[in-house]
Amino acid sequence: MGERVIDGDWKPTSPSNGERTVVLLGRTGNGKSATGNSILGRRAFKASASSSAVTKTCEMKTTVLKDGQVVNVIDTPGLFDSSTEFEYVSKEIVKCIGMAKDGIHAVLLVFSVRSRFSQEEEAAVHHLQTLFGKKIFDYMIVVFTGGDDLEDNEKTLEDYLGLECPKPLKEILKLCDHRCVLFDNKTKYKVKRTEQVQQLLSLVNAVNVKNGGQPYTNEFFAELKVAQLAQRKSNDEIYKLRENLERAQKETEEKMHESYEDQIKRITEVVESKLKETTIRLEQQLAEEHAARLKADGAAQLAQMKSNEEICKLRENLERVQWEAEELRKRAEKEGCAIL
Repeated sequence: MGERVIDGDWKPTSPSNGERTVVLLGRTGNGKSATGNSILGRRAFKASASSSAVTKTCEMKTTVLKDGQVVNVIDTPGLFDSSTEFEYVSKEIVKCIGMAKDGIHAVLLVFSVRSRFSQEEEAAVHHLQTLFGKKIFDYMIVVFTGGDDLEDNEKTLEDYLGLECPKPLKEILKLCDHRCVLFDNKTKYKVKRTEQVQQLLSLVNAVNVKNGGQPYTNEFFAELKVAQLAQRKSNDEIYKLRENLERAQKETEEKMHESYEDQIKRITEVVESKLKETTIRLEQQLAEEHAARLKADGAAQLAQMKSNEEICKLRENLERVQWEAEELRKRAEKEGCAIL
């Protein structure tokens, strides 16, 4: 899947370090591939300063550091580019998760201090949240490239974040607990290259600790999809119930001149029948998805509560319609008696 390069003075990986897998995400030209090369300590990925994407699909490379730390780096195409379809982005990121047999320990969002933070990049981050849920922010680290540019202008990363960092980017940093690091992928100084990689890996280890040593895996993704599917199905059922109620109310208004008792009886039978069918279908659906919903942070329980509230409201509306019909019938009888 990816090549593994071992330094000459390799030592066995210590149990406290373990294997770490990170995935690079960002817009074309932000320096994803160059950052991957800096982490690996060699030119493993093709990198270019041009605006056209060099990386065409996800690929993974592996290295073992001198302390025995195994690091897997997954490079991705320009998934944050304006021309990239969200469906393609989703498939490629899911592919990244599949490439990491033990899951992903950190998602590295790569931004450049040289270029403006775009609306496409902001939208792409929101798409990530839609696709993977808020849990994905627990695995995020922001990597700013162009450290040499800041250094040439006698500025630090703190200067950039305080004065030039766009508000949407600050919000992203807040969501990932301000985990960020500055990379100079052009530096010729070995000490500097080592320090920035060590700083990044310390953040990766901190993310791993925060998540209880559990990387983001296909299992997490599958559980989220089950919860989202359950939510969508419940919302569909609620929407159908509302449609049925609106249709019943409209029929009542249009046919008020007909026999009130017969009309209300017919509407009551139709609504009760639909309520019964919907309730049975919801109960069967909830029973089948019960095991999956237990792992989905209560999403399905919330859907059940909402469904029960809608059913209760529908019953209250039905009782109100029956009461109004009865009042109209009594009024009609009184008017008939008065005429006689």
